[in-house]
Amino acid sequence: MTVQPPVRSIQGTTRLYAVLGDPVAQVQAPALMNPVLAGLGVDAVVVPVHAPPQHLEQIVRGLKRVANLDGMFVTVPHKAAVRRLADRCATTVDIVGSANVLRREADGSWLAENFDGFGFVAGLVGAGHEPGGSRAALVGVGGAGSAIAAALLAAGVDRLFVYDTDTVKLTALAARLDAQWPGRVHTLSGPHLQGVDLAVNATPLGLRPDDALPFPLDSLPSGALVADIIMKPRETRLLREAAARGLRIHHGIHMLEGQLNSYRAFFDLR
Repeated sequence: MTVQPPVRSIQGTTRLYAVLGDPVAQVQAPALMNPVLAGLGVDAVVVPVHAPPQHLEQIVRGLKRVANLDGMFVTVPHKAAVRRLADRCATTVDIVGSANVLRREADGSWLAENFDGFGFVAGLVGAGHEPGGSRAALVGVGGAGSAIAAALLAAGVDRLFVYDTDTVKLTALAARLDAQWPGRVHTLSGPHLQGVDLAVNATPLGLRPDDALPFPLDSLPSGALVADIIMKPRETRLLREAAARGLRIHHGIHMLEGQLNSYRAFFDLR
């Protein structure tokens, strides 16, 4: 018999955390964070908020005025845009150009941080995949992808190859990363990954069953690890086809699981 975590009732004293995304049906933060909050005895709840891009600024400014809202989690496609709506940004946000959490400070200001990269690497290590010394390739340098790129470099990958269809964004990120980790970042002209130990999909391709593959699999060596950051569906087309080829795979949910302790510390949940 499965033992369910304790569930706290929502009442007038309950603190709120919002998850901003478009779409938002696929977000996993409420399912993971609410049992953690209940288990800690914290009178708070995490709720999804569907925020279309054209209304993001209005929604964020409105949520900031909700007196019992202590933080926001940010997902696709808002991680780059939301950083300009914060009053202050942590160093990681300045380097990668995106944020995935906002926290209300004691003085009422809002601080932006990004734990996507740390969570991705923590998930890799937790699954037995140490990235240090490897050759890695990353396709998609949006909000999460940019953070993962920085975290992989910080974790000691020997070389990182990055690609995105948006060449302006790709070039800008590569320049910021090269300033921190000189000589280890290489941009690609297409999603053709060769001779790498780790191949990461950080694009939205895979959210829908008819999506194309973010990169071809036939050029990957037999021992490569293919990782996807998409959490729902758990088995994306990329992971299914990689497994069918005998490649090792790594699921997207590990990235969020790897961030839970960071969220607890950032929001002082105890």
